[in-house]
Amino acid sequence: MTPANLRSGEPLPSALFAAPALLAAPLLLGQILIRQTGNGEIACRIVETESYGGAEDLGSHAAGGRRTARTEIMFHAGGVAYIYLIYGMHHCLNVVTGQADDPQAVLIRAVQPLSPEDAARMAAHRGRAPRRPAELSGGPGRLCRALRIDRSLGGCRLDRPGDGPLWLERGDDPKSLEIMQAPRINIPYAGEYAARPWRFYLRDNPYVSVLDPAAVRCPG
Repeated sequence: MTPANLRSGEPLPSALFAAPALLAAPLLLGQILIRQTGNGEIACRIVETESYGGAEDLGSHAAGGRRTARTEIMFHAGGVAYIYLIYGMHHCLNVVTGQADDPQAVLIRAVQPLSPEDAARMAAHRGRAPRRPAELSGGPGRLCRALRIDRSLGGCRLDRPGDGPLWLERGDDPKSLEIMQAPRINIPYAGEYAARPWRFYLRDNPYVSVLDPAAVRCPG
């Protein structure tokens, strides 16, 4: 079912952006991501996230407190976009959370268009009609192509609806959702942190990039 009635126009609570990434990641599920493009506005629902929190997380770009030109935005107070490029071709959108000088970010891994019109605009940006929902916007690179998100949007305020080209709005009450958790994707370099169940997604949602058969229900 397309959740076309979820658009509220209301900002997310400031406490969500101030929370550590591990707490914020499941709370961002069901919330609405809005992108203003030259082809019109696109609204979509967040259905999959990953937590990258604190200097101790070996999966994080800021592991060990690494502070570079790329990671500097992770050390900002929560509420801004951190966007980076991987493999020289795929952009990834992150929501910076937590307090200043404590690097916390939530990777947005998959989104679901709110309406057929949103889906059509996203498919046009991809340049092809997807054979299945996950091929449209399941995975960070796919969703960024579908929403025309690149590093030029880095630093956008996501906590101020309508103030810029990219923002978040209140959607579902997370308590109403069935959230699964599993290890994050493609971070073998993270050592003991690679197996931490810090990826969160909505159960049985067809836009999720990878459904893990060993995933467990997220408590609370």
